Amino acid sequence: MTLYLIGIGLANEKDITVRGLEIVKKCDIVYLEYYTSLLQCSFHDLAKFYDKEIILADRKTTEQGDEKIIAEAQNKDVAFLVIGDPFSATTHVQLLKLAKEKNVKVEIIHNASVLTAIGETGLELYKFGKTTSVPFLEDHPTLETPYNVIKENGDLHTLCLLDLKPRQDKFMTVKEALEILENIEERKKENVIHDKLLVIGCARLGSADSMIKVGTIKEIKQVDFGSAPHCLIIPGKLHFVEEEMLDLLKNS
Repeated sequence: MTLYLIGIGLANEKDITVRGLEIVKKCDIVYLEYYTSLLQCSFHDLAKFYDKEIILADRKTTEQGDEKIIAEAQNKDVAFLVIGDPFSATTHVQLLKLAKEKNVKVEIIHNASVLTAIGETGLELYKFGKTTSVPFLEDHPTLETPYNVIKENGDLHTLCLLDLKPRQDKFMTVKEALEILENIEERKKENVIHDKLLVIGCARLGSADSMIKVGTIKEIKQVDFGSAPHCLIIPGKLHFVEEEMLDLLKNS
């Protein structure tokens, strides 16, 4: 019996790999992790395409119910589906660790994630520094972490992943993230975030209607990026090829 950690991609029910789909169809229990990202299709689309009953796993189910999931995998084939790649969110390492501690067989099926899809911006992936998250201010009123990461990354690019609460149908926009960073700047006054700073706003990367816009903070705050998920990139020092690509995106 086996625990399968399966990435299902970024766009819709058809982004799963052929191998991943074959495994899902043979599993006894199928979970869908539903709190670190958002697909461009419904839960019902997935269930219909996979022809399986799917159990939605929120953060509590995954992080507090991981013992139950591992116990099931001792006697049954269990699929744990993750939007993007299984390890693009660090929370799933705990599930892998527990399975190994309990001597449960684990197979991992990788897929595309936002961490690779950002290459579509033309920025070189190996020039990205530490990735950070921008949470909603009501949960973290004294937030400084994303600001500090941008500052510490210096000449390296910074990917900012924006908060989401799927069960509340609440998803942070690029504009909201920029306003949070500006709010931190007002307190710290270190000139890390300013109106003329070049930023890249992205929406629905990996899908057919993905959107990438390049401009100053002032310009990007005026853009309607449409439906979630959104992410934000603060470029560091640019290679001339990166500059040329961003110029093309500005004019597209």
